[in-house]
Amino acid sequence: MPTGSLVSIRSLFSVPMARLPRLYAPGLPQLVQASFAEPLAQPDQPAPAALLNDLTAWLGAAATRHRVSVHGWVLSIDRVVLLATPVDEEGLPRLMQTLGRNLASRQRGGRIFAGRYRSALLEPGQWVLPALVWLESLPGQSGSPDIEAWPWSSAASHTGLLGSPPSWLVDHADYWSCGNTPFDRQANYRRRLHEGLSREQSERIRATLSGQWALGSPAFLEKLTHTASRRVSPGQRGRPRKQPLPPTEA
Repeated sequence: MPTGSLVSIRSLFSVPMARLPRLYAPGLPQLVQASFAEPLAQPDQPAPAALLNDLTAWLGAAATRHRVSVHGWVLSIDRVVLLATPVDEEGLPRLMQTLGRNLASRQRGGRIFAGRYRSALLEPGQWVLPALVWLESLPGQSGSPDIEAWPWSSAASHTGLLGSPPSWLVDHADYWSCGNTPFDRQANYRRRLHEGLSREQSERIRATLSGQWALGSPAFLEKLTHTASRRVSPGQRGRPRKQPLPPTEA
């Protein structure tokens, strides 16, 4: 049989891989990342300031409209990253859809995002601040020498470099725990931001976000199984272990 016939038969019977439902739990923050199908600029070119400014305005309007509390954000030439708490299960999907539609109208054709956005639930008190440091440090990986100076990020708001943060930026309670006064919070968080994360912390954040799971302690994950929209952590690999048969009576 010709090769082309084999290809056509396989295409007829191919079954797409099932996509995981969105992971959601009431009142919990999520780390969200959406990668652009095509970068907004080439790596050796300056960032498109006008377009990123528009994206910032669209993000603020969409967060307000869809009732999403944005605790941290970064826009770059290749992705959108948010730390946010929605009031309901539809808030974040609608926010991302709005960003995509607005950018599509500006770009005039073509795919905007490289597939679905990825998200991970975070345990407050343990992983919110590390996730905030992780996302606000991303411009440094793209070549920005000063992550606080990147204009399309919440870093300057959290370190005090930006005097008037956007009205739609809602600081998480974990950020408030950095100090009793605004100056203390900003100074302590700035130190934490520039110290960065350990390799293990960064890897756990990346792996959890890639897998779209929850990030937290075993007790947190166990409690979350009763309120989350689906399974919160990957299952064990391999076949389930067989239970031994009960002894037979003589």
